[in-house]
Amino acid sequence: MSKVFSEKKKGITTIKLVYCAMLIAISAIGSMIKVSGTIAFDSMPGFFAALFLSPPLGALVAGAGHILTALTSGFPMTLPMHMLLMILMAIAAYLFGIIYKKANGILACIVGIILNGPAILFISAQFASIIGLPLNGWAMFNTLILPLTIASAANVILGYVIYTVLNVRKRN
Repeated sequence: MSKVFSEKKKGITTIKLVYCAMLIAISAIGSMIKVSGTIAFDSMPGFFAALFLSPPLGALVAGAGHILTALTSGFPMTLPMHMLLMILMAIAAYLFGIIYKKANGILACIVGIILNGPAILFISAQFASIIGLPLNGWAMFNTLILPLTIASAANVILGYVIYTVLNVRKRN
């Protein structure tokens, strides 16, 4: 674990690759813990990975987590919609990791929750209108805003807390 925290080694090491694979496997487990429809505990490992490994690897884990959730749900909102959501979730995890490194954990959590919840929902509700899904636009936004924001907060905060606990243990 100490090599992961080393700032001297840049790039993807074998250790980081193994951790990334394990976190994607944890995302697969989280994808089966559904809050509502395709809202699940799949992105927590991605937010954790954005801090523990790197923002790009966090994006990879978060994106994979969403596709695994969509897969276990049967792609209920069509493949194009879930591909968009995968990209947006990857961006949210990436920005969460960048903001953590440049500012602080609280700001990163706030931005991560907003991006992973209301912001992604707004964009996907508009895209759902474009591709003609039955639940789209403001009806979709208003229906999903509460469960998605709660799940987003749980995923982001859990990822941050687990990272913080591991980081404190590493120093002791």
